[in-house]
Amino acid sequence: MTEPSTSRDTEPEPIEAIPLRRPGRWIAATVVLVLVALFVYGAATNPAYRWDTYVQYLFDTRVWAGIAVTAQLTVLAMIIAVVLGVILAVMRLSSNPVLQTVSWVYIWVFRGTPVYVQLVLWGLFPVIYSQLDVGIPFGPTFATVDLQSLVAAPFLFAMIGLGLNEAAYMAEIVRAGINSVPEGQSEASIALGMSWAKTMRRTVLPQAMRVIIPPTGNELISMLKTTSLVAAVPLTTDLYGRVRDISGANFQPVPLLLVAATWYLVATSILMVAQYYVERHYSKGASRTLTARQLKALAAAQNTPVASPGADDLPDTPDKPDMRGGERK
Repeated sequence: MTEPSTSRDTEPEPIEAIPLRRPGRWIAATVVLVLVALFVYGAATNPAYRWDTYVQYLFDTRVWAGIAVTAQLTVLAMIIAVVLGVILAVMRLSSNPVLQTVSWVYIWVFRGTPVYVQLVLWGLFPVIYSQLDVGIPFGPTFATVDLQSLVAAPFLFAMIGLGLNEAAYMAEIVRAGINSVPEGQSEASIALGMSWAKTMRRTVLPQAMRVIIPPTGNELISMLKTTSLVAAVPLTTDLYGRVRDISGANFQPVPLLLVAATWYLVATSILMVAQYYVERHYSKGASRTLTARQLKALAAAQNTPVASPGADDLPDTPDKPDMRGGERK
């Protein structure tokens, strides 16, 4: 007797799915485009923007000099912040209560006070301490530095102020990255005979970089923009200080502020691209995104016939047991 054909032998007809209409999306997109067009037209036709002045000073040599000073401040302050932040994070995680307390107080003070206030205090540092003596405490003095006559004092104090403030935030970022590493990694390293410092340097910190890098990139971008506050020191050779001096001479602040905003935007865009590639480098082994070679190998494997069939693929014969259950009768 012929067995009736099962649903497994026939393929279902393809489903013709009709996508839902969403008129709200098109209406919202149209409204946004109209608003953007109105803003661009208004900005282009408004004489207060002084676009001719904007073009005149966009590539001015004084502006370029300010960009160089801003870049130097950003890099040097971030170096101070990263190095000191790692030290503070390790102190915070240490079993020594003195180190823990010092780290906690530092983070509490610098995170709890505005960066502008800190920069103002650093600008008053030569007033509070007119000179620095280098030598043995309560002993002989080897050298004396007159801070009030130091030419590079504004740049130096701006760099120190930005770096020390950012170190408090970097300490919390590094601490979070270290805590993200499983404790078994540290236990295995100590079992292999590594010291605590070597375990942190060779095992914990390299794995914590995947968590540390993204917020560090954001802090670097934030640092670049925070350099505009160094006028509190006062330092006027940075990008914002240069355009402010120029606008004070020609009495056209709007186009000069647009010049500064343009170059800040260009710099942050470059840093965002660099951050993307650095994050992708440190996320190797943790991301599920397949590369082009892996996708090609996967496609080739899917097109290759299976060498050993499964139990459901065995043919049903009268003299062979049915692998799906029982003896065939």
